Amino acid sequence: MPETVAVTELERLATAAFVRAGTAPDTAARVGGALVFAERDGQAGHGLSRMPSYVGQVRAGKVDGMATPQVARPAPGLIRVDARNGFAFPAVDAALAALIETAPAQGIACATIHRSHHAGQLGPHVERLADAGLVALMMVNTPAAMAPWGGKTGLLGTNPIAFGAPRADAIPLVIDLSLSTVARGKVLAARRTGAAIPEGIALDRDGHPTTDAEAALAGTMVPAGGAKGAALALMVEVMAAALSGAKLAGEASSLFDDKGDPPGLGQTIIAIDPGAASGGAFAATLERLATAIEADGDARLPGSTRMTRRARTEIEVGDTALSDLRELARE
Repeated sequence: MPETVAVTELERLATAAFVRAGTAPDTAARVGGALVFAERDGQAGHGLSRMPSYVGQVRAGKVDGMATPQVARPAPGLIRVDARNGFAFPAVDAALAALIETAPAQGIACATIHRSHHAGQLGPHVERLADAGLVALMMVNTPAAMAPWGGKTGLLGTNPIAFGAPRADAIPLVIDLSLSTVARGKVLAARRTGAAIPEGIALDRDGHPTTDAEAALAGTMVPAGGAKGAALALMVEVMAAALSGAKLAGEASSLFDDKGDPPGLGQTIIAIDPGAASGGAFAATLERLATAIEADGDARLPGSTRMTRRARTEIEVGDTALSDLRELARE
């Protein structure tokens, strides 16, 4: 049965598990905190279900738990971050800090990250830039999980994208979505609990529809919007992998096990000063649009309910995820 646990206790256990596996304490706290944050945000596919695979990869050396990202500035508006085959979260933190410093001075700045890992849910990353008054776009490539439209071979990742924009007197507008019909992390979560997955979201290795999570993970995900989703995933692959110098989806090892070389994924983040770009019109224009959406019947802005979830100091965690967490922390 699920158990209600304090957020602080989950963070403590997750951090302890990573430290015990061989992760630097500050990195362990950052990664563990990000997984718990995703769990509290209602994004279980990016949450504690990732603990066994993450910890196993540290132990196997597939992720370097002691890596410190290196930041280079090849041009005034460009930041290049080498995650050094460590976790993505410290590298993303370094990129965000550089963008917050650079974008207001340049008007626009771009950060690329290579030799990286799973970046988790992207919404909180772009939200940090929006909190700093910047419009943000983040694109990430992931290991092969989707076939190009008309094909059967997994050559593209689910390749999520996220967008954030500041609002004058409200929480930032944040949009975070995977380009598969459902994020692959949700299939992983279903496999861990033995639950069936919905029809229409995945194909087995032979290209047949499946509701079995194990078969789905061995096969491919269905792109959101059919051919359009597949085309967008290709765009993200170019922006996140080719532009950053990272591995392509078809070259990256799995994020779900401890086999193979480091995944070597890429992330690209673009930050824009909206006031400078719009001649000062951005805030008022966005508010007119937001007001019109919120006045239209039951319509609401994406992500508008997230603060209610984040206010929780305790969350309900499934017994499988919680027992795994406690075992990994040896408590």
